[in-house]
Amino acid sequence: MLTRIDHVMICVPDLERGIEAYTRIGFAIYPGGAHTGRATHNAIAFQQDDYLELLSLRDRDAPVAPGSPDARLADFLARGGGFRYVALQSDDLAADVAAMRRRGVDVSDPAAGARRAPSGQELRWLAASLGAGNPLPIFFVQHLTPLAERRRQVGRAGDHPNGALRLDRVYIAVPDVGAAGEIYGRVLGMPVPKIQRGAVIKAEMTVFDLGPTGLTVAQPAEPGPAAEALARRGPGPFQVLYRTRSMDAAARWMEGHGLPPPVRGVRNTGEQAMLVGPEQACGAYIGFVGPA
Repeated sequence: MLTRIDHVMICVPDLERGIEAYTRIGFAIYPGGAHTGRATHNAIAFQQDDYLELLSLRDRDAPVAPGSPDARLADFLARGGGFRYVALQSDDLAADVAAMRRRGVDVSDPAAGARRAPSGQELRWLAASLGAGNPLPIFFVQHLTPLAERRRQVGRAGDHPNGALRLDRVYIAVPDVGAAGEIYGRVLGMPVPKIQRGAVIKAEMTVFDLGPTGLTVAQPAEPGPAAEALARRGPGPFQVLYRTRSMDAAARWMEGHGLPPPVRGVRNTGEQAMLVGPEQACGAYIGFVGPA
């Protein structure tokens, strides 16, 4: 079954600059190494059970095979990059793929993937992606390397200056939340939740709960982050929300590292939240919620 949001993928033209940007936001983020058989490399910021991935091409001038995943990434980076995919974790990917196909979902077979960390550690997984019949910005992963071993790939796993503890929600901008909710519900094999108002993102939204995390499909209702993201990039993921130990401590870190004070707001749950804009976060909105 699909158990949680595993990680978010933010694609950046220059990995070192991406690392610098997310360090200023307060993430302990480390080079992750190169992907086996690909032209890509990444950086990783681990929380408790999930992580943030910055992905880039090792050499943007090197030729890539037309139509390949690397060629599609090069096209995405040429348009500026940003928040591209949400990875959903499975505990039995073959069974989940079979179940999706019974629901009429166009999805690939599970394929093996690997990455060698700078330490020499090899991390392995299975992944499946949606086909042209369901062009959603999500894919599915089953880790073959245990979590404790994966956490050892970084120097500090879950100990971030901004206090980030875990991913809480991701937000995907769509022009029609009702129609999109039906599609996501069929792909995920879940009933479509009721529509509610997102007070901070200024959108009508429906939230699919996957374990402790929420996959949110959001239609702009008025000017705000969702409307800005949809106008700037079209439909797709635009925000990650993290639980933090202290929003004030996170804000002090950011301001001490040259960022403007994060925008503050109140969620429809009544909780205080704050938001780092896409100009500081490589094209994504990064939100924080938690105690002051």
